[in-house]
Amino acid sequence: MSLRVAFMGTPDFSVPTLKALAEAGHEIAAVYSQPPRPAGRGQKERPSPVQAYAESRGWEVRTPTSLKTPEAQKAFADLNLDIAVVVAYGLILPQAVLDAPRLGCVNVHASLLPRWRGAAPIQRALLAGDEETGVTIMQMEAGLDTGPMLLKRSLPITPETSAQELHDALAALGAAMINEALEGLDDGSLTATPQPEEGVTYAAKLDKAEGRLDWSDGAAALDRRIRAFTPWPGAFFEVGAGKGRERVKVLQAEPREGRGAPGTVLDDQATIACGEGALRLKKVQRAGKAPMAAEAFLRGFDLPAGTVLP
Repeated sequence: MSLRVAFMGTPDFSVPTLKALAEAGHEIAAVYSQPPRPAGRGQKERPSPVQAYAESRGWEVRTPTSLKTPEAQKAFADLNLDIAVVVAYGLILPQAVLDAPRLGCVNVHASLLPRWRGAAPIQRALLAGDEETGVTIMQMEAGLDTGPMLLKRSLPITPETSAQELHDALAALGAAMINEALEGLDDGSLTATPQPEEGVTYAAKLDKAEGRLDWSDGAAALDRRIRAFTPWPGAFFEVGAGKGRERVKVLQAEPREGRGAPGTVLDDQATIACGEGALRLKKVQRAGKAPMAAEAFLRGFDLPAGTVLP
């Protein structure tokens, strides 16, 4: 089986699926990605991971800012596609685009739909304390992740799972599933199943402000927030007052037993009282510094027992 495919994706998460399509022998007619964005200290425009990989393979890359114009829709239709595969692309696909390929458009989504439709399913699953997540490959329609499902596979979430680990595992799982989905769709052996009406949740886009650690929350919930928001946008607390106040990112922590007013430092090992239980910091990062173990942080930062963090 070899299909004429357009791939539509932008971040690192998308690249393994693009590689899997190429390795299976599908014809990559064009690759769509978000336009290059300013990045780094010099704010030079940097192509997305998908664009960089596609260009290294010599494929045509298109980076429109919208697919709503007649010109963009005609350019897409003129590709004469069998199918389009969409993985974390970031642009809305109008109905004319959805209808253009012979087999329509399929989406590789990082959740067990209908749970966690939307922009940040990996982080929201961790924040909610879900015990499993997975990948759903669905036939796309106009609604937000509402299309009927072709394939669904699950992965466990452990109390130690981080967003980065889950990201990498789900990216690999989606890549392992895509060719089975395309083959089944093409030969008719896979029938798309409507999503259940019950159990719908929405994974809202992440806001940096959500990374602030509220010590009145329970230690388990704060640990989930740290794991969900690492590496981006980062979980943090502030220490000090006035102009001397400093923001510290928490990269790793562990719930511990302990009691005290929320935000109180309980010992000389950076154990902080929470609304329920306590949280011991394991790895942190000061502004402008490299990540460091909590022990190294405490050698250069005065955080004695009895300190109350805001």
